[in-house]
Amino acid sequence: MTELLATLPRRRTAAGRHPGAVVARQVARTAARSGVLWGYIFALYVVTQAYAYTSAYKTTAAREQLAHAFGSNIGINALIGPARSIDTVAGYTSWRALGILSLLGAVWGLLTSTRLLRGEEEAGRTELLLAGRTTRRGGTAQGLLGLGAGLAILYVLTAAGTVLVGRSASVRFGVGASLYFALTLVAGAAMFLAFGALTSQLANNRRRAATMAAAVFGVAYALRMVADSDPSLHWLVWLSPLGWIEESRPLVGSHPMALVPVLVVVVVASGVAVHLSGVRDINAATLPDRDSAEARPMLLGGPARLAVRLMRPVALGWLFAVAAMAVLVGTVAESAAKAVAGSTALEQALGRLGGHGSLVVLYVGLTFLFSAFLLSLIAAGQATAIRNEESTGRVENLLVRPVSRITWFAGRLVLSALLLVVAGLVAGLGVWAGAASQHSGIDFGSLLEAGINVVPPAVFLLGVGALAVGVVPRWTAAVVYGYLAWAFLVEFVGAAVHTNHWILDTSVFFHMVPAPATSPDWTSAATMAGIGVLGALAGGIALHRRDTVGA
Repeated sequence: MTELLATLPRRRTAAGRHPGAVVARQVARTAARSGVLWGYIFALYVVTQAYAYTSAYKTTAAREQLAHAFGSNIGINALIGPARSIDTVAGYTSWRALGILSLLGAVWGLLTSTRLLRGEEEAGRTELLLAGRTTRRGGTAQGLLGLGAGLAILYVLTAAGTVLVGRSASVRFGVGASLYFALTLVAGAAMFLAFGALTSQLANNRRRAATMAAAVFGVAYALRMVADSDPSLHWLVWLSPLGWIEESRPLVGSHPMALVPVLVVVVVASGVAVHLSGVRDINAATLPDRDSAEARPMLLGGPARLAVRLMRPVALGWLFAVAAMAVLVGTVAESAAKAVAGSTALEQALGRLGGHGSLVVLYVGLTFLFSAFLLSLIAAGQATAIRNEESTGRVENLLVRPVSRITWFAGRLVLSALLLVVAGLVAGLGVWAGAASQHSGIDFGSLLEAGINVVPPAVFLLGVGALAVGVVPRWTAAVVYGYLAWAFLVEFVGAAVHTNHWILDTSVFFHMVPAPATSPDWTSAATMAGIGVLGALAGGIALHRRDTVGA
């Protein structure tokens, strides 16, 4: 027998493929694809903001007027950070890019980390990988290395774009300053990759892990907003992870020591995540779960009611976020308008969006674009949630009963659309409540219409996601989040510089008017919503004709 075994061919590992790194390779492949997409978006945003400033504000007087308008604008400072030295290309680019991209990077980090760690474990694929030559702690450490690969690609592409635009004669960023700027832009992504890894050990499913990480993000953003809204409270910025990034001040008197807490958080959160993964079982959570509980059959009488029960925590969280932002916008609208009064350059910039009227109304109309983006994020999350129901096999438990795929699919889409409508109404009511507290004099009906006005773009994206679920299910997340990032980028760039109308037409936000600064274009809104409905119908037909597909 020994001689027979000796003659059998041994399984060899391909060159460069160590079996102890299989988890790292698996995670890195997915994280790298996402890092490439967002890296291009980050780089393009930096490039367009720098060139937009040099083309729109060519004289010293125009730049000083812009700095005067935004320097004391409490509303804008609270939303995207204080405007420092924006009478220079470096200051303006740093302000616009850091305030937006650090937030987007943080959201990307927490969603990516929880999806590739807890999400893979919840789907049962991590257990298969750990059956090989690795331990639970080793697998988590490898997963973090794979996430680091995606982060590295995000940084390299962002740095390449910054260095490239910095070499322009009209911009002139130094190479060292550009590399440091790119580092600050991805610092939020690094922190929330680590936070997501930590919450993936604390929670027993991806949804809870993402919710916990999102709660950290919400608190950090709220602290930073309060700190930037009142000079006497600026010390609060040091209690917020996002505040540390703000205080790094790239391109305008850089403070690299402000990033030391970021490094500490990344190292500590990653280390704790690796440790906790070794003291719990697979598919278990570090935080204790009740082994038994009183039966609660409410909302378990059918697929639609089950969907309500599953959506409820996420829906309430999103509605709270939309309401909080809306109330803040309405509260600071009056002071923001007073701060920018007399700024011809700012009025022209806001006028490009098609609005008219007082600066208070123009400011509110501009900020409703952010509400539209939030609602679109909700739509993208609902589309990916529908796909996850199929990829994890949970929908099969419904389909074995007298429930058709179309019934299940239609029920989820209708509930998602209702959530978007409610979120739009909450946005309008929240802005009205905040504005009424400051006696801004904005009509209640116009704000309610403005809230409804931000729903059609989200319905359009929900339809795109439904079509992806039916036709290319494995690419659903890439399709909806990729298009959302593109549409948001095109809208912001198009508002700053002259862009070809064919490119602008590709953004769903370009077809949304800035109500209440102008009357809603219900024809355009109906067209967007109608395209979304057609996409959902086509997705349903494709889903009906194909087999269920796992991830």
